Amino acid sequence: MASLPIIPIFVSFLLVASSISFTSVSGHNPPANQTFRPDRELQKLKRVRAYLRKINKPAVKTIQSPDGDLIDCVLSHLQPAFDHPELKGQRPLDPPERPKGYHELTDTMSDSFQLWRFSNDSCPEGTVPIRRTTEEDLLRANSIQRFGRKLGRHVRRDSTGSNHEHAVVFVNGDQYYGAKASINIWTPHVADQYEFSLSQIWVISGSFGNDLNTIEAGWQVSPELYGDNYPRFFTYWTTDAYQATGCYNLLCSGFVQINNKIAIGAAISPRSSYGGRQFDIGLMVWKDPKHGHWWLQFGSGLLVGYWPSFLFSHLRTHASMIQFGGEIVNTRSSGFHTSTQMGSGHFAEEGFGKASYFRNLQVIDWDNSLLPLSNLHLLADHPNCYDIKAGRNNVWGDYFYYGGPGRNVRCP
Repeated sequence: MASLPIIPIFVSFLLVASSISFTSVSGHNPPANQTFRPDRELQKLKRVRAYLRKINKPAVKTIQSPDGDLIDCVLSHLQPAFDHPELKGQRPLDPPERPKGYHELTDTMSDSFQLWRFSNDSCPEGTVPIRRTTEEDLLRANSIQRFGRKLGRHVRRDSTGSNHEHAVVFVNGDQYYGAKASINIWTPHVADQYEFSLSQIWVISGSFGNDLNTIEAGWQVSPELYGDNYPRFFTYWTTDAYQATGCYNLLCSGFVQINNKIAIGAAISPRSSYGGRQFDIGLMVWKDPKHGHWWLQFGSGLLVGYWPSFLFSHLRTHASMIQFGGEIVNTRSSGFHTSTQMGSGHFAEEGFGKASYFRNLQVIDWDNSLLPLSNLHLLADHPNCYDIKAGRNNVWGDYFYYGGPGRNVRCP
């Protein structure tokens, strides 16, 4: 591992500017010295319902998922992205060329998909599936304005005081135009409602002040955001270090979806089992050389959509860092380290079928070509709780195992 001055600074952003826990406003009795005000609760409910009318678009069809989600099939040109002033009146773009060196057959070990598709129902052509936001989703957050967004805080210069912990691989020091990997799917235990466990790709640019740009995609277990413990496909973007811009999934104007088979924010199934069958999803994010937008591909060649280049400042041109790996939140709500798991909940040394992995890591260069990683760096900021181990072979290319159980005798 190389030690570079840029790393503690960006990791501090990941540690303190990722999804910070909110205080629930539902299901708790008011403190004894606080008077219950039905008029205030009624006003809050009115604001919640007004927000839901804005974010949930008219559906031509609704599909009930086995996990309780409602998936609305929304006409493509009515999706949230087209509320953006620069997109009003437009329609989604046609698909771009894939990067050179892309081979669809090697994209995934298995066809890992989504739970809502198990009903054998689907959204019609010309629509996009959108997970419906509910009153319960909003009432788990303490602010409608911050719902579906990550919270930015003062940037720390070290990670020791943060409640976000990582096991990641990264490359920097060059100009990057995308990244690709296959990510093992698990259902890690999340010990507290206000913690999460995620595995993702970060595409990063900008300085590490208020102008940080990121594009993020992967899977996450987040009881706060979704109300359950399913691993879910998610996306995120920001152009100002998680302050006022960007959001998860389609919870604001930005990402333009073009696919009628994938619901961002919906549960992924099947999932891997310890010592049993392994499932992974292929993810690729790349910058279309023709129009400059950042495109997202999921699974076996399914184009999900794109982030328009005008959303960004630094990422309008290229990325300066690519990162792959896992992240958890450790609230220490019980007074000691959380037992929230990362990946499979097992350490990297256990290997295939037991530890979670990323495989076939690649970056995309200025010529829209897929390349292996060079000068990759490893970082596990709490290695007694979650660790990482990298390798390379002819089948998996660059890969790594990562994760851990959280609290244990070496991680009190």
